[in-house]
Amino acid sequence: MPGSIEFIFDFASPNAYLAYRALPPLLARTGATVRYTPCLLGGIFRATNNKAPMVQFAEIPAKMAYERLEITRFIAAHGLSDFRMNPHFPVNTLTLMRMAIAAEAEGTLDRLIAIGLAAMWEAGENMADPDVIVRVVTAGGLDGAAMLARTQDQAIKDKLVANTEAAVARGVFGIPSFFVGDELFFGKDRLGQVEAALR
Repeated sequence: MPGSIEFIFDFASPNAYLAYRALPPLLARTGATVRYTPCLLGGIFRATNNKAPMVQFAEIPAKMAYERLEITRFIAAHGLSDFRMNPHFPVNTLTLMRMAIAAEAEGTLDRLIAIGLAAMWEAGENMADPDVIVRVVTAGGLDGAAMLARTQDQAIKDKLVANTEAAVARGVFGIPSFFVGDELFFGKDRLGQVEAALR
């Protein structure tokens, strides 16, 4: 019986985009399905005392150079030539992540993820700007204004916090993280291990 992957997700992470784009062949090979759990990366970092690589390794030039090399290798290996580093990075995705919670409730999360990631990591949009979010999401075929309004619902805010806290309680310290059953895998470079676990 095909398995399933839970993808702990935030639009803010370029590695989440790269993993997202690399997943379809894995899913085709294994017959697995993927379920996205929106969590706030900043909240995960605060709760776990973790930092983004660009901050954590800022004073280790060789490490930063190697991080860039690994991204280049991953892009080449998976044919992800549409990737562009967002000129507004780091981007505060709180509003967009609350919109993801609203989209999940409405059954449109997969569509919003595709729209949001393409805007962030291909088109270079400033997805911290509510006006930009509405424009981009509406152009993608969803009701951007209505979804933006829902981000102010307390239940939506609470669900994003609860998702983030639950992920941390399960051992998540960064994004992208994946679960196959109860087994945690961190980082885009662990997709091979994810596939092995599914098999």
